[in-house]
Amino acid sequence: MPLKKKKKPLRKKAAKKVPPKKEKGAKKKVRVSRRPKAKAAAAVKKPKEKIIGIVTHYFPHVNAAVIKLKSPLSVGDKIKIKGHTTDFVQEIKSMQIDRVPITSAKKGQEIGLLVDSRVRQHDVAYKA
Repeated sequence: MPLKKKKKPLRKKAAKKVPPKKEKGAKKKVRVSRRPKAKAAAAVKKPKEKIIGIVTHYFPHVNAAVIKLKSPLSVGDKIKIKGHTTDFVQEIKSMQIDRVPITSAKKGQEIGLLVDSRVRQHDVAYKA
């Protein structure tokens, strides 16, 4: 004897909710924000700094940093190194790649750079 499938009961459609009608002369509710509005800070804009590279290593005995470049750099350029506890500007006096002094470096290279202050991994170097 074959088994018969039971039929599922049909669902009733939910009635649409209709908003209540407003009486004549009734005032509209006005929503009041408790937060003060943010002042327009668009009037004072800082010039956007161009990212040159990111610090990958620091050698404290010789005050040198290894930077992975994202744009070209040369001796004499001024850079700003900024991080969680680091923030200073300096002029590049010497650069090296594999212990060989160079005057300019291209995008994608890792360079050794003498720095004036301590830097940390993941600090960002900007063009100043």
